[in-house]
Amino acid sequence: MKLPDLILLKKLVKTAAKEELMKDFGHSTFEYKEDGSVVTPADLNMQARLEKELVQLWPIFSVLGEEMTEAEQQAVIDADQNNKEAGYWCIDPLDGTSNYAAGLPFFAVSIALIINREQQLGLIYDPVRDEMYSAIKGQGAYLNDQRLQHSPLQSIKNKPVVAEIDLKRLPESLAVKLVTESIFASQRNIGSSAIDWCWMAAGRFDIYLHGGQKLWDYAAGSLIFKEAGGISVALDSKDVFRGQLEVRSVLACADEELFNYWYEWIGIKQLSS
Repeated sequence: MKLPDLILLKKLVKTAAKEELMKDFGHSTFEYKEDGSVVTPADLNMQARLEKELVQLWPIFSVLGEEMTEAEQQAVIDADQNNKEAGYWCIDPLDGTSNYAAGLPFFAVSIALIINREQQLGLIYDPVRDEMYSAIKGQGAYLNDQRLQHSPLQSIKNKPVVAEIDLKRLPESLAVKLVTESIFASQRNIGSSAIDWCWMAAGRFDIYLHGGQKLWDYAAGSLIFKEAGGISVALDSKDVFRGQLEVRSVLACADEELFNYWYEWIGIKQLSS
């Protein structure tokens, strides 16, 4: 199947983000959803616009968006699995909504194209820094049309200098272990899974550990990271992306030795048993 024109997709996303997101950045109203997460008018407007424009340009693909109901999302996945000639866009119209509402400049738009349970294309746009990350399966990952190539990581005896860790969603025993043992030099959490994946792909973090991401949090980002040469696994020792709605945990690193060390130190095999 011929994939959509990536140049056209980039233009669509960039224009929509600037028109729908940037105008209310830092002074948007917001509400709490049933799961406790924040939603703003920008989330809803951006999703509606992307749905409309994606379907107009590529009607063969359906759309799974974060702001849809779980039943609607599952119906899209089921349709893809039952029709190998179809596929769907998995979109997060505004990843990092809490940051966006508070005026913190860490949020992004995330889009992945899923065909027959496999990630075929991923695109993440950070409108504040005007950074466009993209990847097509088997063709590498790019930042603003420059191929991402990893430089040597800054680590000493498997102790990363900068670790991106979301402590609150990790198993309690692992979170305590991370806090009490000196396993990293510096820890960050910027509040946007999409940006996390991209900054890992760009070599801005040494290691990434997150306890709970939804499909739209990792569908595009994990492909971009993989195409940049990174290694990732869920804490149940299986693939992060499996084409399902279930929440996934993540351990990711670009350096195989450092990844293997953390895999053993965390005790992923024990956690998954």
